[in-house]
Amino acid sequence: MKILYAGSPDISIIPLLQILKEANHEVVGLLTNPPSAQGRSKKLVLSPLAQFVLDHAEYAHIPVLAPERLDEACRQAVLALKPDLLVCFAYGKIFGPKFLSLFPKGGINIHPSLLPKYRGCAPVPEAILNRDSQTGVSIQEIALEMDCGDILAQETIDLDGTETSESLLADAAHISAKLISPVLDAIENDSIKKQKQKASSACYSSLFCKADGLIDWNCSALDIDAKIRAFTPWPGSFTYVEGKMLKILKASVFSDSNTEEGETKKAGSVLARDKAGILIQTGEGILAVEQLQWHTKKAMYWKDFLNGTKDFIGAVCSTIEGKV
Repeated sequence: MKILYAGSPDISIIPLLQILKEANHEVVGLLTNPPSAQGRSKKLVLSPLAQFVLDHAEYAHIPVLAPERLDEACRQAVLALKPDLLVCFAYGKIFGPKFLSLFPKGGINIHPSLLPKYRGCAPVPEAILNRDSQTGVSIQEIALEMDCGDILAQETIDLDGTETSESLLADAAHISAKLISPVLDAIENDSIKKQKQKASSACYSSLFCKADGLIDWNCSALDIDAKIRAFTPWPGSFTYVEGKMLKILKASVFSDSNTEEGETKKAGSVLARDKAGILIQTGEGILAVEQLQWHTKKAMYWKDFLNGTKDFIGAVCSTIEGKV
């Protein structure tokens, strides 16, 4: 079966490698995002998927399409490859009916949630933010309505409350690599079993932006910890101290039975240092910050940070740019 594989970030490479390794099917082309301007120099950088093919001579024969739009020119380029099936993981564009009509066997999409829960573009941070105990990976038919296609395969991932979006996406990618080959074989043999999604159980993930990373210290330590993990690596979590942006890169909920009972400080107050990190009061509980970074400066572990910021203990973290 001839496959056009669509993806862009690093995680999309993992199931692609599985398809290439087994050699039961032929990847006739790759569809990825166009080069993007990055850094102060605005240098054009290839998508990780495109760069991967460029760096590996054994895959150099695979055509790479990186169109700005899925327009007529793109459709003609795809048509020339004569693909049977579209396989997509984290491509980032919506496929319309004209594009999907190019594939005799349709298209399938790898989605990192237990559909119909968390349809949409950010299911992984949503699951972490909500402190779910489980999430998973679904392989679904591509439908015109977002993430509403029949489920072809699904596997659960148990969450222990230490995951970041980065680590959980990597786990999901490896699980998808395990699931993809049997699905492809069944599609080719017309023996695939389909399960319709239960629309009444559907919910959608949120659209996140950089501003969502601002920490509200009136929230509980559990919720703030979940936010930091959910927004690693993007959009990141941050606060303000004396008008300066401070990024919180890694933290944990502080629990110490030897901590003395006393007056609860204002939420956001930097209380003390401990072997667990820098202790900050929240609306409920204490957060131990392990790694942090002043805006435009390098990331530091908490001990190094305190060595360079002598008066940090006793400061107050705020949600506004300016002195508290």
